[in-house]
Amino acid sequence: MRAWLDVQEPVTGWIGGLRDPYVGAALAAVHRDPARPWTVATLAREAAMSRSAFAARFTQVVGVPVMTYVASWRMHVAADRLARGDGVAQAAAAAGYESAAAFSRAFTRATGKPPGSVRGRAGSLA
Repeated sequence: MRAWLDVQEPVTGWIGGLRDPYVGAALAAVHRDPARPWTVATLAREAAMSRSAFAARFTQVVGVPVMTYVASWRMHVAADRLARGDGVAQAAAAAGYESAAAFSRAFTRATGKPPGSVRGRAGSLA
């Protein structure tokens, strides 16, 4: 995959992030453990960069601010868990929420659908 990425035109999004060794390290960390209470500072440490330099680089490479990406990835993880039949509490925990109610509000705001409407319906957010 890296060889293919090396010959592609500049790309943004997570694929573009994979091409960058610093941003790629942070993306890998978020994807490995989406429930961890990530901050720009903790992700900058994963990337071995200063907070401000990392934030600017992430936005330039991925196309969105780092915490916007983290929130989006968490909702993706939660939607996948819900579609596979997990309950709201399990999806909330997988996305790093301690409260199912707070997760439900955030999920509805992010996707336009309540978590219950997605549960058990693979591909329903597409």
